[in-house]
Amino acid sequence: MTKDLEHKFISEFQENQNIIHKVCRIYTNNQEAHNDLFQEITIQLWKAYPKFRGDSKLSTWMYRIGLNTAITLYRKSKRSIITQDFDSVLHRIQSTDYDNTEEEQLKVMYKAIHQLSDIDKALIFLYLEDKNYKEISETIGISEVNARVKMNRIKTRLRTILNP
Repeated sequence: MTKDLEHKFISEFQENQNIIHKVCRIYTNNQEAHNDLFQEITIQLWKAYPKFRGDSKLSTWMYRIGLNTAITLYRKSKRSIITQDFDSVLHRIQSTDYDNTEEEQLKVMYKAIHQLSDIDKALIFLYLEDKNYKEISETIGISEVNARVKMNRIKTRLRTILNP
């Protein structure tokens, strides 16, 4: 990789790295696993960057690489590595003025999302990132109609999980 391309990658990566942190949040349960996945996705982005032609937005390309890497590693590790539950490593200072309602709702939502299949997790993640169905379909590699149908099924499944 040339120095110019290297500097361009670093600059664009730093501007968009929250995408990767969000992918890691969906597929990991603790900070160590999050860091490992972040590092692996970064490596995959670095390797693939010279081939990025700009046919899609950089963020769409990063989502695609990140989700594919996470799904691949998640499927491999699911068989052998036991991860620590996120709630057991979460520490917070209680305050009398602190309202944790939103945080608790997010925990419940993430717990429900963790019950979904890998592809469904990717779809709901992109949906929660306010991506339109066209962007979702391009990122996942399915038709826009299929993305809509799957999203409706995922919403129904999440409602069932959250309100048994």
